[in-house]
Amino acid sequence: MSNTHTAADIDYLLSPRAIRERTAEVFALAEAGKTHFSLHLDRLPATCDFVMEVIQDNYPTLDIPFHSRWGHFKVGGMDRLADFKAKIADQDALAQARAKLDLVVTSVLLDAGAGTQWRYQEGEHFFNRSEGLAVASYHMFLSGAFSSDAEKPLQADATGLQNLSEADLEAAFQVSESNPLVGVAGRTRLLNALGQAVANNPTYFPHGRVGSLVDYLIATHGESFEVQDVLRAVLDALGSIWPGRVQIDGVNLGDVWPYAPEDSDVDTLVPFHKLSQWLTYSMVEPMWDAGLSVTGAEKLTGLAEYRNGGLFLDMGVIALRNPALAQHKHVPSSALIIEWRALTLQLLDRIGAMVQERLGKSPAEFPLAKVLEGGTWWAGRRIAQQLREDGSTPLHLDSDGTVF
Repeated sequence: MSNTHTAADIDYLLSPRAIRERTAEVFALAEAGKTHFSLHLDRLPATCDFVMEVIQDNYPTLDIPFHSRWGHFKVGGMDRLADFKAKIADQDALAQARAKLDLVVTSVLLDAGAGTQWRYQEGEHFFNRSEGLAVASYHMFLSGAFSSDAEKPLQADATGLQNLSEADLEAAFQVSESNPLVGVAGRTRLLNALGQAVANNPTYFPHGRVGSLVDYLIATHGESFEVQDVLRAVLDALGSIWPGRVQIDGVNLGDVWPYAPEDSDVDTLVPFHKLSQWLTYSMVEPMWDAGLSVTGAEKLTGLAEYRNGGLFLDMGVIALRNPALAQHKHVPSSALIIEWRALTLQLLDRIGAMVQERLGKSPAEFPLAKVLEGGTWWAGRRIAQQLREDGSTPLHLDSDGTVF
């Protein structure tokens, strides 16, 4: 493996192709016994059985949406989005799309791991983890917290986002000493940086708000484009918001990590673009609602995060060569976490193909975005709850709230 670290790498490192090819190289190292993990691919069929069971439980008719943020807004059997859609019903289709994108982008960027102690109270109900973060961010958005215009509260504009404080976030997310939320400072900085990106890039955000990225896509591609066009727009427009990452020619590459494992001559960059792809999957539905044609979701990859990664660890498809490492916290830049995430993506492609074959569906008919939503993400949560009382991840992450 090698990397020339030139400007010519930028297009490559911001592509789904690079994610698959670079993680395949890490997978090959694991097969050769040169990573922190051993591979046990004979466990894949049983893992697929488990995922199929979860799919049948969650979506018996196989009417599965993309794995996106929208499903989390319905937690507890409540259709919160009906209220939101009623509030914007008098706007035209494109304006409604902007509002939906304002909501979903801010919510996704607040969706990194919450920790095991935090929960959000809505009436008599309590929600934690990703769903709790979704409900909290939903109510924060509806309160006008991301808008600088009191007469237009249902938007996320440059000034509103830049003015957001940690205290604002703590209040909206009900944070206290007895209800701590991981990464408050990191989340706040991320939304402040989002506001700065919107202000600095009128080409991508012609209306000075997050959701006007849809206007850029229409201006660039017309009313028909591919999901990977959305991903590239997200990566280009929001690249500046990610903290302290790899840069080439002044371009912040985001969720891309230098990988140089011990006792090896390997030196490369491994891209994942987890939050950006999660964001992209979440942006497609509002664009469809606005009458745009957005296709090619099968070209994106799975998501390298702890539910999908935990599934493969907990099911024994991968195993730590040194089990004691499970007792320590690991930062996202560590070789161990880079390897875990890379193996997760490669295994998601394999599980995805197995699920598609069992269902008799093509990748275009049943893209990985549906495999994730129907099965692997929820399967990762289910096995974690079966094995650990608090349902936590099998590896301990030292995250700043901007990766997972």
